[in-house]
Amino acid sequence: MATMPDVRKDGFRLSMLIYDTRYRSITLQVIFLGIFVIAAWWLIHNTVENLRALGKDFSFGFLTVRSGYDINQRLIEYSSDSTHARAFLVGLLNTLLVAFLACISATVVGVLAGVLRLSKNWLVARLMTVYVEAFRNIPLLIWILLIFAIMTESMPAPSAFRGENATSSMMLFDSIAVTNRGVYVPEPLFSRSLGNLDLGIFLVSLDLLAIVAVILGSVLANRKLLKTAERIQNDTGVRPVTWWKSILIFLAPLVVLKFALGFHLGLPELRGFNFADGTFLRNSLIALWFALTVYTGAFIAETVRAGIMAVSHGQTEAAAALGLRPGRIMSLVVLPQALRVIIPPMISQYLNITKNTSLALAVGYMDIRSTLGGITINQTGRELEGMLLMMLTYLVISLLISMAMNVYNASVKLKER
Repeated sequence: MATMPDVRKDGFRLSMLIYDTRYRSITLQVIFLGIFVIAAWWLIHNTVENLRALGKDFSFGFLTVRSGYDINQRLIEYSSDSTHARAFLVGLLNTLLVAFLACISATVVGVLAGVLRLSKNWLVARLMTVYVEAFRNIPLLIWILLIFAIMTESMPAPSAFRGENATSSMMLFDSIAVTNRGVYVPEPLFSRSLGNLDLGIFLVSLDLLAIVAVILGSVLANRKLLKTAERIQNDTGVRPVTWWKSILIFLAPLVVLKFALGFHLGLPELRGFNFADGTFLRNSLIALWFALTVYTGAFIAETVRAGIMAVSHGQTEAAAALGLRPGRIMSLVVLPQALRVIIPPMISQYLNITKNTSLALAVGYMDIRSTLGGITINQTGRELEGMLLMMLTYLVISLLISMAMNVYNASVKLKER
């Protein structure tokens, strides 16, 4: 019986770090990491030494100093006696607010424009083409300034709503007033409020938390209802009617909660030379929000159009052969398959929206660029610290958006069996 000789196993040698493919990639990564760390240390050390030569130190202690300036648009309590850290937080919340609103509205506009651009109606398709080509080929800053100028110059002053000889009137049953100062909309109020939760940094409305909890509970209950309907369909071949149950799941708990909290709307009312009560949306916020929506929506429309065209036409023909209408084919067959193509470039558009909010400085909207990156730096002289903190903030926001969208992208991509 023949026996195989034992294969000699050589010991580890330093040359294997370069010539052995098992270790070469690790070696190169360690080398490049070391080079990066050395370069970063040299840059930071050189910067600190240069600052010391100029009589400056590297410190973030300026954040605890009194700010001394006002912020016109804010979501939390703030005054000129607050610290620069508080001003930074107010600017950050303003940035997140307009970025969130613009991401939602730009997605709606972009999806509609992308779908309609593929319409068989010649006029509708051409109108969407004009929209896409016009808005995405003109700089965003121009759209912001243009919309802000229209809101400021063409809208009536609050005095135009006063008296019997008023030249302007409120809209939607006297609940919304559009003026050259901004838009006044109804304010949600609760006569039996649960109060606020003091987090130290700011107050959180317990009423809002209760509403969010009810909505999340409704979403989970509706998902369970749909899974049950799908299981019954798989077992019997007949899908039970669920639309009215879904509506009831979403509306009933919310209506009961609002009734229990005494929900009502505080309408804006003209008092003196201006409107009082209600929620005031400044022209700067509206101009930035609307410009980001129509500008980014044009890019999203092209992304959606490309994703739809990437789906095989045979899928549409097969769905039509089963008797589905065009609207149902688009929502049930085409768009779910197109999402795997649409989502990755959509992430870039959301990141662009977040970073483009820094253009708010042009119309006086007090975001993080205007507070921390503007007035705070000018007052304290802490250019390096302020810019580093602002860059880190934008980086963290962008990474969180990318992480959330990547998780969603993983849930809609094709699964192999």
